[in-house]
Amino acid sequence: MKAARLATLKFFALLFLWPGLAGLVVSAMISTHYLDTMPRWPVPEEYRTVPRGIHGTTVYQTPAENREFNLVENSSVGVFLFGLALGVVYLEMWGSLQARDEGEESELAPHAG
Repeated sequence: MKAARLATLKFFALLFLWPGLAGLVVSAMISTHYLDTMPRWPVPEEYRTVPRGIHGTTVYQTPAENREFNLVENSSVGVFLFGLALGVVYLEMWGSLQARDEGEESELAPHAG
């Protein structure tokens, strides 16, 4: 594989890894915020009837909040895993390229004898 393709693969792996990781951090921050601010019992007047377990504590949120949080959480995990997969492919290709280059160097080196 050419070095340019390898560099492109590395670029795209990082392009997905960093936003995915940032999304996971944001998701953890939202989760902590929910734990601090949301009621621990249903409040039907405010439509807070959807339970969410956070660190062993149940808080109640609205269906809209539940959808938004699930979207952030699931998309962050998906983007991060895609970037991780690209990173593994990059490392595998980089390693095979290094091994091939090392093999070519040992064939070209003069043998003592």
